[in-house]
Amino acid sequence: MLVCGLYYRTPFPVQPMKAIGAVAVAQAAQTAVITPGTVVAAALVTGAVWLVLGLTGAARTLSRLVPPTVVAGIVLGLGLGFMLEGVRMMQTAWVLAAVAGAVTLALMCTRAIPAMFVLLALGAAVGLYQNPALGSALANASVQLTTPTFALGSLSWNDLFIGVVFLALPQIPLTLGNAVIAIKEENNRLFPHAPVTEKKVAVSTGLMNVFSSTVGGVPMCHGAGGMAGHVAFGARTGGAVVILGAVLLALALFFSDSVHVLFQLFPPAVLGVILFFTGAQLALGAGALGAARNDRLVVLATAGLCLWNVAIGLAVGLVLHHLARRGWLRF
Repeated sequence: MLVCGLYYRTPFPVQPMKAIGAVAVAQAAQTAVITPGTVVAAALVTGAVWLVLGLTGAARTLSRLVPPTVVAGIVLGLGLGFMLEGVRMMQTAWVLAAVAGAVTLALMCTRAIPAMFVLLALGAAVGLYQNPALGSALANASVQLTTPTFALGSLSWNDLFIGVVFLALPQIPLTLGNAVIAIKEENNRLFPHAPVTEKKVAVSTGLMNVFSSTVGGVPMCHGAGGMAGHVAFGARTGGAVVILGAVLLALALFFSDSVHVLFQLFPPAVLGVILFFTGAQLALGAGALGAARNDRLVVLATAGLCLWNVAIGLAVGLVLHHLARRGWLRF
């Protein structure tokens, strides 16, 4: 985050890869196949793949094969998906969500008070009220320097195989759609004075994942939803990402034993409000559905499938686009 904020000079996001995270969490809870070693291996391989795609120009070539209607569908689907997930999280406490939502709407009309800061403060206050034991746990938190260890030395060939087949490969089309094509469109639409290219995004994705694997980190990407979230709550420059990165570094290096307690402070309903407004920002940036009926069909079909799986939405959207262009699809 520090590097991206300083280099891109926009609120360029850094976030975990969703497909890898979902598979790792689900499989680790059920079997012993997915281990920390396989996740590290996935980060290493993912980083190498995107470095090659970026440096050779293949990422740009692949992105050029995706038409604007499919890009709009991906962005719209991601935004609607975040909004639906936000609504599900808000259902845990509707009154709190309504208050948090009203506060957010009021604060988003002014830049004098950052909406995100107020929301997190509200969430923390409610969390402490609902569970006073969290306050005692945080008060007893100790400051202790914890540095990462070199993680690649303990990788086995089995870790590498499982990481590639079950984690890294399924993530590639999702990353292309959300974390290369969509983030490039989102950044260049919101910040035309600081445009990015597919090559830049692919190379930085590769570099940060190769580095992440050396210290035992999880695979990361630049998701369009992350930028929508930053912008929705007031971020306008890379300084926002630098500040966030500095906070996370401080937590990791000096308070790593207490991070899980800190996360418990924020009720799901408040986090749902944040996710809902993030999704709305992203969906509104998808643009028009298109003048032709077939174009609207491609956008809506892609968006609908992206609610379920971005990679499948991308693939089906491409098929529908080419069928429409050849006159084989009429609506």
